[in-house]
Amino acid sequence: MAGATFQRFDQDVETQMRNVYQTLSEKDKRRFAAIQARQLGHGGMGYIAEVLGCSTRTIRRGMDELDTLPDDPTDGRVRRPGAGRKKSDARLGRGIQS
Repeated sequence: MAGATFQRFDQDVETQMRNVYQTLSEKDKRRFAAIQARQLGHGGMGYIAEVLGCSTRTIRRGMDELDTLPDDPTDGRVRRPGAGRKKSDARLGRGIQS
């Protein structure tokens, strides 16, 4: 990684980071990745995205969320309101079709 001002983690640490990342909710994944990237500084976002298999956009959203703490408007939620799969309306016979 040209221009990076940090030392890469060893393979064991990268594996542990991936294992922890996979156990987290979507919101916690974004925030975990953002904290790791901020710790590394310049070039950290791309490196963490590569290690965790997420996008830099995800990390950027996590950074934005960290900046709003502790006044988190989505406290207690995993997704923002309206996000995720829509509920089916089984009463009217309009469910998800396979």
